[in-house]
Amino acid sequence: MGRKLYKSDLDRKIFGVCGGIADYFGIDSTIVRLILVFITLWGILPGILLYIIAALVMPDRPGY
Repeated sequence: MGRKLYKSDLDRKIFGVCGGIADYFGIDSTIVRLILVFITLWGILPGILLYIIAALVMPDRPGY
């Protein structure tokens, strides 16, 4: 079975979305946060809306 995308429990600032995405792709969470900031600055609604949707849709890691 493949990898699954979960919110991060250890690397979280607000909901753990960026940390979870970084864990999934195996990159530093700072890069994911910077990408989110650039998306938000490009147009404020898309970045915030994407983050809120991801926070609602992404499950917490089981067992924590």
